[in-house]
Amino acid sequence: MTALSTSAAVEAAPVRPDRRRPYRALQPGRGGRAVRAVLLFLGAVVTLFPFYAMVVLSLKPTGAITMPDSLLPWPISTEAYERVLGAESVLRWTLNTAVYSIVSVVAVLFLASLAGYAFARKRFPGKEVMFWSFIAMIMVPYHVTLIPSFIVISEAGGVNTYWGLILPTLANAQAVFLMRQFIKSLPDELFEAAMLDGCSEWRMYTTMVLPLIKPILATLGVFVFLWHWNDFLWPLIVGQSSDMRTLTTGLASLNAENAPLNIVLAGSVVAFVPIFMAYLVGQRYFTEGVTMTGVKG
Repeated sequence: MTALSTSAAVEAAPVRPDRRRPYRALQPGRGGRAVRAVLLFLGAVVTLFPFYAMVVLSLKPTGAITMPDSLLPWPISTEAYERVLGAESVLRWTLNTAVYSIVSVVAVLFLASLAGYAFARKRFPGKEVMFWSFIAMIMVPYHVTLIPSFIVISEAGGVNTYWGLILPTLANAQAVFLMRQFIKSLPDELFEAAMLDGCSEWRMYTTMVLPLIKPILATLGVFVFLWHWNDFLWPLIVGQSSDMRTLTTGLASLNAENAPLNIVLAGSVVAFVPIFMAYLVGQRYFTEGVTMTGVKG
């Protein structure tokens, strides 16, 4: 009797459809995978071709450039790089760009993390009004503030100085917003336990918050470094002398002086290498920071 009831129950039980079938149907076949691979290859070629052309043309000897013959990787000449790396002005521009970028990254990350920690974990009067008023700066176009910023820096004697170049770029509303959102998503139990143990605010920030926000620090560090390294308009306005030019403004001046194309492209390669190295160094934290920021909202 038990066997009959069991078999009847099995027959009467509804058959569950295989949930994997719809997803399996969406998977491309062999032809679809081949088309996808071809499209990805073409996209990679289109993306990498400008970099290839920049490097190859920078390795050509000084002279007329003919297309498409000049895109062949031979003959190779390091004349352009010898002239660029041997020029005192280019080395000075590289130093200026490095100071502008590195100091700005360190200062922006430090100030943004402090502000984000205060807005995320502290209670004080007017916090929300102050935060959203600061975030409203994102909606103000960057070019609108150029003239007032230059007037203030000029009156303070900051033209052709490092501090005049760096100071106006430290108030980064996007960095503060991302820091605040990331720190706000950290577990409240960690901060409550630290407060019960008598941990001071500064020690809580340095020993607990900073290690936990390394991914977002690396992500913002890469973005801020790229922005400052490639910045053109503000260094052009503040760095008016040749000794205070950055690589972007210096290369633009070479182009205006009708310098040979291989010289200009060699300088572009020199300017590109630090950006690529910065991404390679922070790639792991960069990917992790983007993923965690997207998940935590």
